[in-house]
Amino acid sequence: MIREILKLGNPHLYELSEEIVDSDRDFLAEWVQDLHDTLMDYRKTYGAGRAVAAPQIGIKKRLIYMFTDQPYVFINPVLTFPDDETYVLLDDCMSFPGLMVKVERYRRAEMEYLDQDFNPQKMFLEGDLSELLQHEYDHLDGILATMRGIDNKSLYMQQMKRELT
Repeated sequence: MIREILKLGNPHLYELSEEIVDSDRDFLAEWVQDLHDTLMDYRKTYGAGRAVAAPQIGIKKRLIYMFTDQPYVFINPVLTFPDDETYVLLDDCMSFPGLMVKVERYRRAEMEYLDQDFNPQKMFLEGDLSELLQHEYDHLDGILATMRGIDNKSLYMQQMKRELT
């Protein structure tokens, strides 16, 4: 089901998400489907979007859905950084379409997580995937890219592609 994406300023976006526990298993498939449907709808509307975090659609759980070359489900992810190398980039977000924020992110990261079958997994991330999953991981901790701006002049507006229906 396509869910409403919470927008910048919604107080629920700033809350800490809870770990997924065994009693959540009955809801997991539905949550993942809702994340998928919402992401695909956003892509259709805006022509962008590779991942979405559960808190963005009102599910206060540590769950990230990414669809790049295939779907990925990250349950209770833990993000670490193997080195200190960072870079500056313009970050966007489905919770504030059209707004770009200049942020600093780690170039490389490692994500340990459970997959949809609750099997432990580890993924090495570099470049744009590292940045993307740092962004989504922040959502689990109630942190938005606007809070990571490198200074008070880090916000930019962009034109978004919209399909006419």
